[in-house]
Amino acid sequence: MNSVKLIIRNMSQARTWEALRSVGIIGVPFEKGQKKYGVSIAPAAMRSAGLINHLKTIDGLDVKDYGDIDTMTTEVEVNVDNMSHLSQVSACNKKLSERVSQVLKDGRVAVTIGGDHSIGVGTVDGHYKVNEDMILIWVDAHADINTNKTSGSGSVHGMPVALLVKELADYWPYLPTMDWQVPKFSIKNLGYIALRSVDEYERLAIEKYEVPAFAMEDIEEYGIKKSIQHILKVLDPEMKKPIHVSFDIDSIDALEAPSTGTPVRGGLSLREAINLMEIIHATGRLRAIDLVEINPALGDDCDRKRTIEAGLWVLKAALGFSRRGTAPRGILDLPVQTHH
Repeated sequence: MNSVKLIIRNMSQARTWEALRSVGIIGVPFEKGQKKYGVSIAPAAMRSAGLINHLKTIDGLDVKDYGDIDTMTTEVEVNVDNMSHLSQVSACNKKLSERVSQVLKDGRVAVTIGGDHSIGVGTVDGHYKVNEDMILIWVDAHADINTNKTSGSGSVHGMPVALLVKELADYWPYLPTMDWQVPKFSIKNLGYIALRSVDEYERLAIEKYEVPAFAMEDIEEYGIKKSIQHILKVLDPEMKKPIHVSFDIDSIDALEAPSTGTPVRGGLSLREAINLMEIIHATGRLRAIDLVEINPALGDDCDRKRTIEAGLWVLKAALGFSRRGTAPRGILDLPVQTHH
């Protein structure tokens, strides 16, 4: 009997991962994690740029739109030192967490369109509640691992990683309204790509916990392919854990994605970002992706269009679009001319 159990257990451990062919879209029109107007209109802007149809062009992809999270709240604002709009951030993330869990339970990849990066608290929390063995790839110019004690701005979009990881739980005061979110995710399951604007205490945390972090100078040295492969190898040597990518559009260079609140020059090219997502897609283990910090109110029409387009390319690559093209299914030859 025991040997049978063992075989079954080994089979489940060695289960081969296949990319899910169905996705669920969640919009989060939320901007209270930072100070600039406009990032809340990104879900509508992405939809009107044809997000759903773009994804439907990917061979065999089943796309379901779960609509937008209602970000209106009656919560009274609470006072926590150096932390703006906490109760609104909390209320939005609570709803978002439940929605992400729902999409995953429906057997779909959760595709969340923000919103500022404070919504990463809700997406990762919702994913963790379904897949406790998940790993998190944070693609961003910034590390977003400040606490209210280390933050220079008091904006929560610079704090989501610190709120999520259990290792930093003791570095927070009691946070009213946040009781729903118990930090259980381990910093040992986190990796960074594209960093180039990291605060002192953030750097300290990365070094203290030995987080695999490929800043732009590391990507310079190793290339995007070896960088992501190294992170995946460190976090998941057996290649069996579901992957969550939280993609901040400002990871891409400000020339290629200008419409964002905290742009930093010298970032990923769009080609590198696409390649990064193709590599992650090829693992078959991507189960959630967030695309955040697109702000259509910043810059001119051309900037806006370029930034939204970059976002669409990143999502398409993550969900299986091939730049090589895809031959039609079940058809082996070109159409023949019929001569009458």
